[in-house]
Amino acid sequence: MRDLYLAIDVGTGGLRAALVDTAGKVLAISHREHEQIVPQFGWSEQRPADWWTGTIASIRDVLERVDNAAARVAAICTCGQMHGSVLVDAKGELTREAVLLWNDKRPIPQVEAFAARVAGERVLPLAANLPSPAWPAFKLMWLMENDPSAVERAAALLMPKDWINFKLTGRHAQDVTEASLSFLMDWRSRQWSDELLALTGVPRRLLPELHAPGDVLGGLLPDVAGALGLSSGLPVLVGAGDYPMALLGSGVTRPGMGSDVTGTSTIITLLHDGPVLDPEVSNVISADGTWGAMTLLDAGGDAVRWARRAFHENALSYAEVAAQAERAEAGSKGLFFLPYLSGERFGAHRNSRAQFFGLSAAHGLPELHRAVLEGVAFSVRMKLDTLQGGHARPERIVAASGGAKAALWLKIKASLYDVPYVVPEELECGVVGAAILMDSVVGGAANLDAAVAHMVRFGPDIMPDPAWTARYDRMMPIFARLYTAAQAFYDDLDAL
Repeated sequence: MRDLYLAIDVGTGGLRAALVDTAGKVLAISHREHEQIVPQFGWSEQRPADWWTGTIASIRDVLERVDNAAARVAAICTCGQMHGSVLVDAKGELTREAVLLWNDKRPIPQVEAFAARVAGERVLPLAANLPSPAWPAFKLMWLMENDPSAVERAAALLMPKDWINFKLTGRHAQDVTEASLSFLMDWRSRQWSDELLALTGVPRRLLPELHAPGDVLGGLLPDVAGALGLSSGLPVLVGAGDYPMALLGSGVTRPGMGSDVTGTSTIITLLHDGPVLDPEVSNVISADGTWGAMTLLDAGGDAVRWARRAFHENALSYAEVAAQAERAEAGSKGLFFLPYLSGERFGAHRNSRAQFFGLSAAHGLPELHRAVLEGVAFSVRMKLDTLQGGHARPERIVAASGGAKAALWLKIKASLYDVPYVVPEELECGVVGAAILMDSVVGGAANLDAAVAHMVRFGPDIMPDPAWTARYDRMMPIFARLYTAAQAFYDDLDAL
């Protein structure tokens, strides 16, 4: 009986493979680290060959850990880190040993030059996003200027998960989730944009056919199947970027829902029928085809990590720090924390600073710790109205990543946004999303919604506390005024 789904996740830190059953339970997962190459400050590369080595090793590992697994696998689906620009020639060979990753900053001059000659008002309605060094279009522009032979010899531009798919099937493809953040796709047609190609100079010949994530790309190649002990011809789905796939795997699948992924930073996404065309919003197509309006704030778990180090020299555990914060009342006795310890990713004040405001003799460590949690949540609330794009607040927000394990923080967020929070029982959302896609294509689910319904389960709702909400509503305008007033000092601080 083919009752297992083989999911692959090409992460920045490593390659993972997982076996997921038809109920959405992860039965086995295996991880193989791969090196991130930093030739100089701001550069970030990896070798696709390392991804493939990790793929083989991790798949073999999970197949050994589940009874009769190889004979039970029904399909394969991959998600992966987005924007990594892999160039292959007509024979399928890499034209560069290492590829530029999502966090490689060397295309900044290309972004700045592009923005100087092309108005944002012209490209935002086309791409639904403004220029960024993360987007593949600008990585290609850098390569065309600095390694033109690699581009000239290339036959296709692939994203990391697409390169794994090519190794599995021998076929080139990209999917619309990746393309939505490429700065090369027309958001209305969901096809490559002739106008964006002309503006960026990216050759059309490099762009493979665009697919939906649930399309079957092809069958597993016989030699790869033999090396893994799997059946030749197993269906391999096109898949999606890791973040869009995680939205699906966390059950965030329709307008009116939101996602909060709080790790080191915070990614907030609200789903809509179309993109929110605003300079401060990035728009991505989720794995189920819905548009997600998202923003990334550098403030997140890093603020909690800083407070633990600064106040306790890491002598207390995170649980002990949280217990201290729980002793403080909502609003931390009027203490505010602006959480911009490493500046801001977007906006005019990327050199912003963190600060406490309102300190008095009545405050102690409990208030300081709680103010840090509340400050991150206040910074998110300032972005929510823009992300809503004129729509109502989301019906509920699904929390994932490390921040989903912080009960007090979830209660603070629910109360500050006045929106219920929920947490999926299975936090491996990327591989679960891949399994959901496979279940809707080759499994027993009638469609994607049905697959989500029986494969994603949530814990109890975390409801807003009305008294906390009232307190935070009074504090929010003060936080916003502090945020604006502090901006006048940032350049002066830089000059010191």
